[in-house]
Amino acid sequence: MAVQDLDLVEMTVADVQDGFAHRAFTCESLTQAFLDRIAAHNPRLNAITFLNPDALADARAIDARRAAGEALGPLAGVPVVVKDTMDMVGFPSTGGWSLLYSKTGGVDLMPGTDSPVVARLRAAGAIILGKTNVPVLSASGTHANNSWAGPTLNAAAPDRAPGGSSAGTATAVAASLAVLGLAEETGGSIQNPAAAQGLVGIKPSFALVPNAGVMPLASQRDVVGPIGRCVRDAALTLDVLAGFTMEDPKTVAGVGNIPAGGYTSLLSETALAGKRLGLYGLGWRNQPLSAETAELYARAQREIMARGAALAADPFEGSGFAEIRQPVSEQYQFDARGLESAAYDLQKYLERMGPKAAIRSFADFAEATKAQDAFGPDGVLQYLHRLPGFAAALADPSVPPPMPEFVAARAAYRRIFDAVMEARGLDALVFPQMRADLPPLHGEELIQETTVSEINIAGLPGVTVPAGFYASGSPFCLIFVGCMWSEAQLLAYAHDYETATRHRRAPRVA
Repeated sequence: MAVQDLDLVEMTVADVQDGFAHRAFTCESLTQAFLDRIAAHNPRLNAITFLNPDALADARAIDARRAAGEALGPLAGVPVVVKDTMDMVGFPSTGGWSLLYSKTGGVDLMPGTDSPVVARLRAAGAIILGKTNVPVLSASGTHANNSWAGPTLNAAAPDRAPGGSSAGTATAVAASLAVLGLAEETGGSIQNPAAAQGLVGIKPSFALVPNAGVMPLASQRDVVGPIGRCVRDAALTLDVLAGFTMEDPKTVAGVGNIPAGGYTSLLSETALAGKRLGLYGLGWRNQPLSAETAELYARAQREIMARGAALAADPFEGSGFAEIRQPVSEQYQFDARGLESAAYDLQKYLERMGPKAAIRSFADFAEATKAQDAFGPDGVLQYLHRLPGFAAALADPSVPPPMPEFVAARAAYRRIFDAVMEARGLDALVFPQMRADLPPLHGEELIQETTVSEINIAGLPGVTVPAGFYASGSPFCLIFVGCMWSEAQLLAYAHDYETATRHRRAPRVA
């Protein structure tokens, strides 16, 4: 099949592997077809900022291994993209900031080694097509408008916010510029862009996937996870990413908590039958849904009940759960606890870059970026000064801050969450991921999510899944949330709902 004849739109991992098995295309021809699609559509969408010049050579190597009869994994030959902030040898980790990119007058941060998640993709045989756009220091969960590369469009709703900070990854996957993408979340940066573009995103349990070698905001909140167009693809990617590595010692917490059969092992079209799910309510967060969101959510509830599940209204009512959240301000509803360690985390991240890095300490970082001090009065992270202990942590980034407020909040969230789930006999929660339609691409309005502060501080997993569209054409998505390490179960519920409803619709990419 000629490159120009390959239909890449909505291509899944299963489609890729079936094509290889039936010799419909080679890995090289498939990779070339995706590169051609990127050349045609990325100039408008602005999802991918760096292309991998070795992508075709990597593809030829996979073809040679397949021809030699080697056993290859499920992602072998699958075209993927990774978020800018994930260290990848040969590429600068810019954090979307002009001051951290030489071609915009800054200093290049060139890692000496791949981050573990990039290394695991390579080991699995995935073809990394390039790196994707982010806002400055991943500080926005709504868009990438202030990136040195310019704004990224939402492939599903070009006049609306694409979701952040993994905006580029979501747009690349939504527009079929890649089959899969890697995203990272501190405060909604997997779930927001996935939901904003009608995609499946996995925000994993904290410490399930290593985040060493990923530009941090909060090492005790940051997680890496996949974004895909279907649940099975995201689950297969989580199989590759999850697990212990000495490069990130906290991942020892996941040992014994990864399903023996992998994250596709529970996928079933009857997974929801007999399950009991909790619904969004003011007991979870004292912010109501918009009228249109409530209407879409009601329809989704009927669809879930049709699958044989029972629903519990506002199970957190009276639990004290909603009272734990402490927004930065009335205007900025994000609970930033845990980000007190930003300076210390950057120090450790820069040390990992290796002795040849142009910036090797937080002091070097502050000097190189003093023209736009991220923590200054006008900086993208200026709000961190409102956190107790941040000033002391910023004054001496070599000392790990104790963060008692964050620790107490995590403990309280976990304690109440687990108690409610047990007392109400719940298998999971299912919420609308956003409380209202997406805001415009440009402007001050932010995405109104339902779970960001809570599950990021608590460390709980969540899986987004397409569930329809607003009248504006913006995607409407659900998020399944569960107890620690329950990703396999959440993916099973999402898969059942996905296969029964088929709400995902490929966007028209001009």
